[in-house]
Amino acid sequence: MTHEFTLPKLPYAYDALEPFYDKQTVEIHHDKHHAGYVKGLNNALKQLAAARESGDYKLIKHWNREQAFHGAGHLLHTMFWENMRPGKEDNKATGSLLENIEKHFGSWEAFTSQFKAATAAVEGSGWGVLAACPHGSLHIFAVENHQKVWVQGLRPIMVCDVWEHAYYLKYQNRRGEWIDNFMKIVNWDKVQELYDCKKEEQCKEE
Repeated sequence: MTHEFTLPKLPYAYDALEPFYDKQTVEIHHDKHHAGYVKGLNNALKQLAAARESGDYKLIKHWNREQAFHGAGHLLHTMFWENMRPGKEDNKATGSLLENIEKHFGSWEAFTSQFKAATAAVEGSGWGVLAACPHGSLHIFAVENHQKVWVQGLRPIMVCDVWEHAYYLKYQNRRGEWIDNFMKIVNWDKVQELYDCKKEEQCKEE
């Protein structure tokens, strides 16, 4: 028996992120694209279970790849929806998260510049990622597709989707403009919560 993944509900209305993220894109992105990754993940797990039962593993490489692609897509999209909220022009981290961003990147401005540059430079489809190391240091990296060029050992705490389906209805080919506006809707309280590791781990500075 395999676990059945489900599409999580949005934590806000489809139009809650306007004008920075348009209602139509949010609706299609969540209800169609994210739902497709959930369906693909469940199918991959079903096929792997069937392979175990039959002992026929001739397609094991294919279904492992499907599991990685759709599974990472589902998990990243789940984080993506949670790390956004209704926006404002001067959106910025506060408190200890801001202090740690300034510590590890030099300044808020240096952090935002690096994050925007890394995210805009993704080749093809992928994600910009802010991640924490187990001992608390912060790092920025980019992911191709959902699972490639992944930095092992770093735990994502904030992600920006730069697949074309994430922004093309409003921004067309203006990826940089989408990333600029994404920064205005980041839910920094949620990012702080993930950085503090309140659910599972206790992160400590070395």
